[in-house]
Amino acid sequence: MNTAIQWISATTNHVRGWSWLKRLLSIIAALAFLASTFLFFTAPGTQIREFLAETVITTQHRDWAWIFVGAEKRDEMIRQMWSISDENATEKQDMSAIKFNKNRKIDELVSVKDISGEFWKGKLMYVYDPRSIRVVVPDKAGEGERITSMVERTGAVAGVNGGGFVDPDGLGNGFAPIGPIISGGKLLYIDQDGNVPQHIVGFTKEGTLVIGKYTYPELQKLGVSEAVMFYPRVIANGKPLITSGDGGWGRGPRTAVGQRADGTVIFAVVDGRQAHSVGATLREIQDLLLAEGCVNAGFLDGGASSELVYNKELITKPSSRYGERRLPSSFLVFDHPETLVNKPIWDVWTTSIRAALTTTRTIRRI
Repeated sequence: MNTAIQWISATTNHVRGWSWLKRLLSIIAALAFLASTFLFFTAPGTQIREFLAETVITTQHRDWAWIFVGAEKRDEMIRQMWSISDENATEKQDMSAIKFNKNRKIDELVSVKDISGEFWKGKLMYVYDPRSIRVVVPDKAGEGERITSMVERTGAVAGVNGGGFVDPDGLGNGFAPIGPIISGGKLLYIDQDGNVPQHIVGFTKEGTLVIGKYTYPELQKLGVSEAVMFYPRVIANGKPLITSGDGGWGRGPRTAVGQRADGTVIFAVVDGRQAHSVGATLREIQDLLLAEGCVNAGFLDGGASSELVYNKELITKPSSRYGERRLPSSFLVFDHPETLVNKPIWDVWTTSIRAALTTTRTIRRI
């Protein structure tokens, strides 16, 4: 016992003789050792590493997720993510479930409210007439357009970001959409054979929200007039599809859309990757929309693209280091949606877009 006390005393005196820099480096080394031991040799630590990997996988830097779980585990997680999203997209939607409320006041179109969770803040936008929602695309070939610009240019009341796009350099150019873009019943863009099913978020001409995996002919048969490509679907025919865990995508900025049985459309936009709002999980947004009475719901593009514009003002805080991002598509709300005309901007750019897509066929984020 005396020997142990003597050793501790001698070690303490020895450490006191170290410089402040040597003490600091020793403390950092000790903390790093303890943290590594916790993260790699305990069950809670493994859960934390997997959660961090999920969060990174849904960014444009998904390759770096190997740092937390290794390359083999990262690839397995990505495959599982795709598999679950595809499985959740298969259930056929009951198109008769929506009974539109025909007794709206003529001036009742949109309302917005604040929402928050333990780790996030955001906005909910209610659109009471879904026929007022249109897909809008940029008016200039070769680059995307900011939503504030789209709203100002078209005279829209409000809008959120739309579908996914390829962004190899992370510069937010928004020139290369993924999947089909439909507006006013016209196919404005498609990146592969229309007979290949793709994840779709769209609306029929009557205003029914359609979410799932469809071919272009199937969308035509359903009467879908507005659509972009994104996923996952999280509420189908009144049932939540995430019933255990948090959805497997970590925390991040989110944009989602759902529809109540009376036809009301609800857009949810959550800030993320910032001090005031870390971000939400898929499960949190699913449960929020379920509590709001949505019978069908799914996600739009997220990450640095997530934003909501209302009355010509950007009222959320995008996480992009470049500020508000340029995008290939958006869902905007109009007093007179029939007046919108989108110019075909991808005719000249199809070749370069397809070339980009051959090297990047997966969605970068959500």
